[in-house]
Amino acid sequence: GQRDEEEEHRSLESFTFYLSEPLSKERVEAFSDGVYAIVATLLILDICEDNVPDPREVQEKFHGSLLEALSEYGPNYLAYFGSFVTIGLLWFVHHSLFLYVTKATRLMGLLNILSLAFIGGLPLAYQLTSEFAEKSHNEIEAIQVSCVTTFFASIFQFAIWTTALLHEGETLHPFARYGGKEHAFMFAKLALYPCVSLGAFFLTCLLSEFSTAIFHLIQIVIPFAFLALRIFVRISLTVIKSVMSLSRQKVVLLEEEEACLSPTETLS
Repeated sequence: GQRDEEEEHRSLESFTFYLSEPLSKERVEAFSDGVYAIVATLLILDICEDNVPDPREVQEKFHGSLLEALSEYGPNYLAYFGSFVTIGLLWFVHHSLFLYVTKATRLMGLLNILSLAFIGGLPLAYQLTSEFAEKSHNEIEAIQVSCVTTFFASIFQFAIWTTALLHEGETLHPFARYGGKEHAFMFAKLALYPCVSLGAFFLTCLLSEFSTAIFHLIQIVIPFAFLALRIFVRISLTVIKSVMSLSRQKVVLLEEEEACLSPTETLS
């Protein structure tokens, strides 16, 4: 009986530390880059396959104007650019995350696979939002499916960083740890898409006029808004540092002047 208890204790101990065992960071990054590349390629193939006007139709229906013929596929092109920007920014966030990860664990690898599983569903989300671009109940449901897919793809990335923070001394670069130089920006990057996708999902429940065009425009604007926010924060920090340095210089100058004065001048 004592032997059985010891074996059970060992099995539980090995199970407890199994997910924290190290995993090759290079293999995780290579596999992730391959999935992102395939998903982006599928999007390009989808937009090139069924969204090119027939030459005969251009001549007969649009009097030889290719631009007018392409305008018929405007919702499809907008859906493509919105989906591609989403994939590109999620890849950028993934790259930024693993740039500061010094050691990957099996739990982080598992969370990464779950994130990639939903990344692979983005071409499906593109197909839905491009096919149901007209105002209808199906259009709202297509947007909701896209929001759910993006939410889970990004929330698992956030979970990877949270898992790394639990053992930040071993798994994270000092810049991304609590109080590190990039800690706040990493939090903002990883929380961006979960918040935006949840917000868009709830807007579809509240606003009946919410359309796929608005949804894809939000997708395209997000990276530029985040870049503008980062630039604004950098400029603000620079201005604050310069003001603080000037105030310190004034204090130092006053102290030096007081030190140079004689005791009688100081009292007066």
